[in-house]
Amino acid sequence: MKKLKLIVLLLLLGLFSCTEDILIDLEEGSPLIGVEGSFTDEYKRHEVILSYTADFYNAEAIRMVTGARVVVTDGVDTIPYLEQADQPGHYLTDSVAGRKNTLYRLLVDVPDEVEGFKHLFAESYMADNVEVIDSLVLKPFNLFPGVPMRDTIFMIYPYFQSLPDPSIVYLVRLFEDGVSKSDTLTRVLAIPMAGYAGYYVNGPEFLLTNMEIAVGMIATSELHDNEVIRLDLLSIPLDYMTFVYNLSMSMGSNPLMGPPTNVITNIQPAGSAVGWFYAASVASVEMVYRME
Repeated sequence: MKKLKLIVLLLLLGLFSCTEDILIDLEEGSPLIGVEGSFTDEYKRHEVILSYTADFYNAEAIRMVTGARVVVTDGVDTIPYLEQADQPGHYLTDSVAGRKNTLYRLLVDVPDEVEGFKHLFAESYMADNVEVIDSLVLKPFNLFPGVPMRDTIFMIYPYFQSLPDPSIVYLVRLFEDGVSKSDTLTRVLAIPMAGYAGYYVNGPEFLLTNMEIAVGMIATSELHDNEVIRLDLLSIPLDYMTFVYNLSMSMGSNPLMGPPTNVITNIQPAGSAVGWFYAASVASVEMVYRME
């Protein structure tokens, strides 16, 4: 028994006395192509961003994909995305609007030294969306009732008649005076409508069986009189919501804690790219904050 204790003690001393840095040699594969793109029914310039993935130790050295051919098509019309001279890897359309209830296909040809061009593609269906969002309402929120708070926190609630289709998912984009409050995928909110479809969201009948749905929060210290708060409600495919949630729950780029390459992608062929292309219809509403 004493001998066993001595062995354990020596092992522990060995573990805690080691101060030498250990560099893990990670085997890196060929870079993949990262695709970040969308096409909506908003009349605007739509964007696709192309880049190459970087290895673990050089995450800052992102290379953009230049010289690619990028188009989106519905089988009838083909719309080109043109690379911007001042932003390599950023490809934009002219101002154009897509159509609801239409399947869109993204086609990307990336220059390749071996193959000449590497052909990528993705498909996304632009689902229907609500015709109008009736209003946005700010309601004060206190996590600890009765305890004074230095700053009033408002929860933001939309009111609208949802569509009866339970497969529809709404993606929320919030803006304060035109500045995005959800400027990265990990900061957006997705609302699946299974169980809510067909209800007037946040209305009396809705609240009989469901909790209120807030789409964001804001503190009075961030607000000023006559500030415009805007909500964009994007009707997105269910698989894109899964991608957003996968990305937000990823543990980061540490390969010992779950690399982002485990996140799903709809870019084909499989194993050649990461990222997502989605089509979405958009409904918007604005409110003006008035200081009392």
